[in-house]
Amino acid sequence: MNMKYHTPVFDNISDEKKHSVLKAASEEFSALGYSAANIHVIAGKAGVSISSIYNYFSTKENLFLTVCAQSAALLTEALDAVMRENGNFYDKVEALLRIIQIHSREQSVMINLYNEITTEGNKELVTKLTYQMESVSTHCYALMIEEGQKTGCIDPDIDVRIFAFHLDNLFRSLQFSYASEYYKERMKVFIGDEVFTEDEKIIKHTLEFICRAFSPRHIESKTE
Repeated sequence: MNMKYHTPVFDNISDEKKHSVLKAASEEFSALGYSAANIHVIAGKAGVSISSIYNYFSTKENLFLTVCAQSAALLTEALDAVMRENGNFYDKVEALLRIIQIHSREQSVMINLYNEITTEGNKELVTKLTYQMESVSTHCYALMIEEGQKTGCIDPDIDVRIFAFHLDNLFRSLQFSYASEYYKERMKVFIGDEVFTEDEKIIKHTLEFICRAFSPRHIESKTE
């Protein structure tokens, strides 16, 4: 997660210019995908020259991975904050659901960027991105489940890694549902047109779904 894909030159420019470059790049990659994104367009929107872009990032791939690293850093920060909180597994899941609702709306460009790259045919790039974006959440969710098993609020017989995978899939689906137009419409088909004005309802019933999946059979759902 600490790997840098930009050059030392990029470290030395102003924060304002860094923000302009990464914002322009994230919007271009999100709109067109990695392959079709145009470095000339990114440079123009950022107000810098093409040569400057290549002074900051030696390749288009490194620019893309730097944008993704920015998103991964935000995810890491959010997960670290939740892990430091007091409370059991279900308290932390509820906190994560609330973060997803807020973060996905505020960072819709980054969420759509991740969604776009999952359809890319560039296996090497996808492999790098998957490790960068998923390794932190994989460890975090597995640790949460293990702690829950130790305290008795999670079934001791479940496979930690498989359940962490399914938990991440659920969170990822929710992220896309608040950020992507396609997934927004999909969510409305399943739940109703008013779904995006019913945040507390979504949290309540999603938490209940997770409780029923993870809890030992003798433990009642937290939401009942």
